[in-house]
Parts: sequence; C-alpha cells; structure tokens
Amino acid sequence: MSRPTPLRDVHESLGATLTDFAGWLMPLRYGSESAEHRAVREAAGLFDLSHMGEIFVTGPQAAAALDYALVGNMSAVTPGRARYTMIVNERGGVLDDLIVYRLGDEEFMVVANASNYEKVAGELENRSKAYDAVVDDRSQQYALIAVQGPRSQEILATLTDADLAGLKYYAGLQGLVDGRQALIARTGYTGEDGFELFVANQDAVPLWHALVAAGEPYGLKPAGLSSRDTLRLEAGMPLYGNELSAELTPFDAGLGRVVKFDKPGDFVGRSALEAVKDDPPRRRLVGLVARGRRVPRHGYPVTKDGAVVGEVTSGAPSQTLGKPIALAYVDTGADSGLAVDIRGSHEPMDLAELPFYRRNK
Repeated sequence: MSRPTPLRDVHESLGATLTDFAGWLMPLRYGSESAEHRAVREAAGLFDLSHMGEIFVTGPQAAAALDYALVGNMSAVTPGRARYTMIVNERGGVLDDLIVYRLGDEEFMVVANASNYEKVAGELENRSKAYDAVVDDRSQQYALIAVQGPRSQEILATLTDADLAGLKYYAGLQGLVDGRQALIARTGYTGEDGFELFVANQDAVPLWHALVAAGEPYGLKPAGLSSRDTLRLEAGMPLYGNELSAELTPFDAGLGRVVKFDKPGDFVGRSALEAVKDDPPRRRLVGLVARGRRVPRHGYPVTKDGAVVGEVTSGAPSQTLGKPIALAYVDTGADSGLAVDIRGSHEPMDLAELPFYRRNK
C-alpha cells in the first residue's frame, strides 16, 4: 500500500491525480502538466518532494565514514555547502545518486531517492561500523517542499528573513520560513533556480498554504511528478532507474567527474572504478531530438541503418523546445543517422548537446 506524504489532504483538495511512486502516494498532476511545466520555466512551481529520504551521519569521524562509503570527497565540503555524489557497490555499479549537505563539522545529511533510501541507509550503516560515526535514518520525520522557477526567490523572500540572495548554488542554511524552522537549500532538479525546504512533518501543510498565498501574485502553481520529470529531462539530469542503475558505473553515465580518486584512503568500489576509468565506454549517454512529432519513450530501441545501437532511457514532449526529446544510451561511434523504433516505425532523431535547456542566469 502506498504511503501518503503529510500533504496528501492538500493534494486531494486540489483535485490532483495521485499515483504510486516508489511506494509513495504522490501527485502526478493537478490539472494540465504542460501548464505546470511552463509555470516553472516562466514563474514558479510548488512541489511536494516528501518522498525523498533524509539520512543523518554524525560524529567525530562522520566525514571520514562518508569518504569511505561514497565516491565523493565529503571531507572537502565546508559546513553550509552541499555536494552531488553517488554510492556504488564493490563492482562500481551505482546504488543511488545523492545530495549530501554538510550541516556542521560533525553533521551531514544525505538525501537519497525515494526508491533507494532504505537501501542507502543500510549501506551507510554497514560502511560506517569502523568509524566513530552514527547513522540515523530520519526520513519519516521530514517533509520536503520545493519552490522552483525564476520567481522563486521573490516568493520565498516574502516569508523569510534568511539571506536568500547570499545563498549559493548547492548550499543550505537554517532559517525561519513563515515562522517555521526549515533547512533552506538551493540545489534544484528542474534546470531553474529554486529552493528546497526541509521541515518537520507537522509544518508541511501550513507552510504549503503560506507559499501558495505568497506565490499567487507571481504566477506560482502546484506542480506534480509529470512536470518534474519533463523539466529534469530538459535539464539533462539523470533519473535513477532510467539513466542510472547498479549495472552502470558513474563513467557509463558520463558522470565520472563525481568520483574523487585523489581523496585520502580507500572507498567502496574504488578498485573497480579505477580499472575502468580510462576505458572507452561501450555506450554513452546522449540527447536526442525528434524530427517528427512521435515521442520516444523509455525502453524504445535506438537504431542506425535498421540495426539496434542503443536504447532510450527517458523521453517526453519538450514544452520548451516544442519537439519530442529523449536521453538514450547508444553505442560509441554511433553519432549520425540515428532513429528510434516507435512501434515499428523508425523515427529519425538528431543528436543534441546536453542539457537540452539552459536557463538565463
């Protein structure tokens, strides 16, 4: 049975279409997903992301424990900043992609995907046993609300005295929002500027209503999973289970930059990743733009001269580009004459530089 977020009643009152996502009952859309998508690109969207996992790692050796557990160099992250990283298995396969916030010298918060956070918490627990560090999965204690879009700072500034203008990308600070304690982060998953608010469960509903009221003059709309997916696809951002999996290494996904071999000591998966870091990938992740109107979807074969050379991992109509777009793994060297087999029809595709969309800063 799907678990509801603290905002379930709010979603139902707004007439949201609810769906199971990674074991959670989540809003797919509230009305028109294209209108929700455009709102984020042009003004702001309001997202319930309470299905994400929050795992705290604390103690004198918390940084060292995370250096060993993850591929990134967490010791190098200064308090108040965040880092995108991954947790891999001994073979180098990606178990999840993560955002890690350093809240203090001895306190980190690891944000994991909804489908993986229990697995991630277990792995962190096992990998931290030799360190003076405590792993505490607090995912059930937090709600996560995100305001994304070019007007997000203006909207949030009406509810907080926190220094939003001084908050850098991939950073976070503690502050009051509408009088409620929150960790205010600035990472985003839509390709737009935006803020994520980690709050106690009991504060989620009043904070949501306060944000809706504050955002109304600016064109803010509640937005669901459908628009979140098309926004992140335009931004060229990977989704675990599509572009990332335990069968793929960070290098396979073109994200080898997150693996920090220069950090001190060993880390899980290091030897396996060192063995492949200089190998040319058999397949690479690319962007595709359809010449026609038919939409390439997850799992569809990518072909060249009728032969299969890859597979679509994510695909959707792009509201911003006005064309269907996709991410796909294709054989290295297959860089022209590509098509996607859409129910027996080989629809021509053009390679596109990622991301498909880049905001004006």
